[in-house]
Amino acid sequence: MSKRSYFTPLSVVVVIVAVIVGYLYFGDNNTTVTERPAAAANVVGTQARMMEFRDVIEGLGTAQARESVDVMARVSQTVKQIYFSDGEDVEEGQLLIALQDREEQARVQELEFRLADGRRQLERLRELGQENAASLSMIEEQEVRVQQTEAELEVARSRLEELTIHAPFAGRLGTRQVSTGQLVRPGDVITTLDDISPIYVDFAVPELYLPSLSPGQNVAAISAAYPGREFAGQIESVASRVDPVTRSIMVRAAVENENLELRPGMLLRIELERRVDHTLMIPESAVIPIRNEHFVYKVEDERAVRTTITIGRRLPGWVEVTSGITEGETIIVEGTIRVRDGLPVSLTQQ
Repeated sequence: MSKRSYFTPLSVVVVIVAVIVGYLYFGDNNTTVTERPAAAANVVGTQARMMEFRDVIEGLGTAQARESVDVMARVSQTVKQIYFSDGEDVEEGQLLIALQDREEQARVQELEFRLADGRRQLERLRELGQENAASLSMIEEQEVRVQQTEAELEVARSRLEELTIHAPFAGRLGTRQVSTGQLVRPGDVITTLDDISPIYVDFAVPELYLPSLSPGQNVAAISAAYPGREFAGQIESVASRVDPVTRSIMVRAAVENENLELRPGMLLRIELERRVDHTLMIPESAVIPIRNEHFVYKVEDERAVRTTITIGRRLPGWVEVTSGITEGETIIVEGTIRVRDGLPVSLTQQ
């Protein structure tokens, strides 16, 4: 018995016709789909704009008084009177403490009387000398006595002054450490005195920035004790030497402290303003990095146009653009993942 053939001339013709019909039908259908216009992608855009760019150097420093001194006794004596209160603001030369001074007062008065009497005798001898009634040696001896008394009086007055303690400069006093009637000795601290308006801050800056440092530059001081506030100041001086270990140089800034809110010893974060530029900036979310290049999508005639840009410095959320786009051009900041070069977009301004 011969095997039955599954392929007949008729079946072959049917298969060929089916292939041709399918190609024509589905091929035309695909062409129609390809030619159908693409739907516009919804995106959010904004304009490239000129912004202020503050080039700053940050550092940490400890606040210190412009003038600071421990007020001490210079002699051993008991406290007679106290003329200040804790934390009081005082002026230069203001009396703070008086020590017992009865003996010194009496000594000064005694020498003043002796000096006055010596001067009268000297004047009398000079008058007698003009009449040849007193010798020159007598006059010279009396002049020596007068000069000696003047020197003794000067010493007595100096010792009397040591028994009164005055503020050497204007500032704010600290806590009182003595009481009336207490015996104080040389070196005993009576109180502290600080001039803190303005207040000084010393901070280190890398030697790399040395050429851009000069007195008068603006700084801002920030303290954790006063969140959200900045205290303005200026560079007062720059050290004459670079630290060979840290390769940094010390800078001293004077920070405004009119209300005396900042105190010596506080940790301050310093922002040193090197320069202020006006430069072209765009949102950081608009930049697409690919390898070593950066791109943005501009919007032109309601279509996305991929553009190569060159970026520069950065601010939080912003990037400087040095080439590729100009001020006022609209760029896509949201929805860049849904667009391609040349595709239509539906733009919403940010």
